[in-house]
Amino acid sequence: MKRPTKAIKATLKSRFLDRYSDAVSELHYRSLYELIVAVMLSAQCTDKRVNIITPALFNAFPSVEDLAQASLEKVTSLINTCSFFNNKAKNLILMAQSVMENYGGQIPLDEKSLMKLAGVGQKTAHVVLIEYTKANVMAVDTHVFRVAHRLGLSQAKTPAKTEQDLVNAFKTELHTLHQAFVLFGRYICTAKNPKCESECFVREFCQTTQTFKPT
Repeated sequence: MKRPTKAIKATLKSRFLDRYSDAVSELHYRSLYELIVAVMLSAQCTDKRVNIITPALFNAFPSVEDLAQASLEKVTSLINTCSFFNNKAKNLILMAQSVMENYGGQIPLDEKSLMKLAGVGQKTAHVVLIEYTKANVMAVDTHVFRVAHRLGLSQAKTPAKTEQDLVNAFKTELHTLHQAFVLFGRYICTAKNPKCESECFVREFCQTTQTFKPT
């Protein structure tokens, strides 16, 4: 697989920014609290499913303080149609308790502090920062990973290394590119039966339709 030239990277960047200039997360939220909860739930779960789950969850626990005092049984019962709901319920409560105990009830907006919260890894922290502050960072989920590899932008086997390849390739406007790659991978460059002929706007740069998954 050949790495794209500088000119090709510039063309890819331009086309994605033009196509998805107003791209935002498809997760529904009304506050930073609701955003971080939704992003935590979205790990290995579709945004559509998360959006079905969260209204009842936020009705029961409308603030981080309420969630910090929640019972594990109640939270579990409200998210039990989500993947890995047992672990996610525990982490949601621990996250909220840490915010109350260590950050005065205010969810932090810097990467290091976010990553100290239970259930918040680098990808989750970056997604929150991208969506809430338009931070110039990249986050790699399964869609971004697949698109990056199909376009030859990375040959790395892990999301973290793929993220670094994308940062090196594009450098700026990463928050929009992240959202663009997510939507492109979700609806056009799909894992199965990608819409290469009918909808792809970067087809001449595609190197393979193989389905890539991180190790």
